[in-house]
Amino acid sequence: MDRIDRRILELLQIDGRLSTAEIADQVNLSPSPCARRIKKLEQDKIIIGYQAKVSRLSVSLGMTVFVHVNLNSHQEADLAHFEQIINGIKHVINGHVVSGQYDYLLEVVCADLIAYESFMRQLRIMPMVKDINSNFTIRTFKEQTALPICD
Repeated sequence: MDRIDRRILELLQIDGRLSTAEIADQVNLSPSPCARRIKKLEQDKIIIGYQAKVSRLSVSLGMTVFVHVNLNSHQEADLAHFEQIINGIKHVINGHVVSGQYDYLLEVVCADLIAYESFMRQLRIMPMVKDINSNFTIRTFKEQTALPICD
């Protein structure tokens, strides 16, 4: 990946709706070679998709909670089962295996405390879950989906 590819990635992360001609103009290429580069980035799974960024408030998901979870067991079957269940819960928008005091960090979005309580009931009934700790977001001061593309 050269500097032109990296610039294409930066531009698409800022605005995924840019036309090939607009991108080509900004990277000093003609549209055809630019389109080939974008296609190659997609084929190589460097670009893994395109999506609209939606305002959480506008779709009544004004509450964000970071949930730390510890499991009773670290057997592969228990980990896989927990992750499978979490992958099926649409309000968990990000999930990470983490080091330190907890096993998992989940980012959960919901409308309000009632919806969050419903999510918590789902977690509490899982036999492999040992401990849950929640941190409620008071205010988001930075929210970025674009990755820093280094030269």
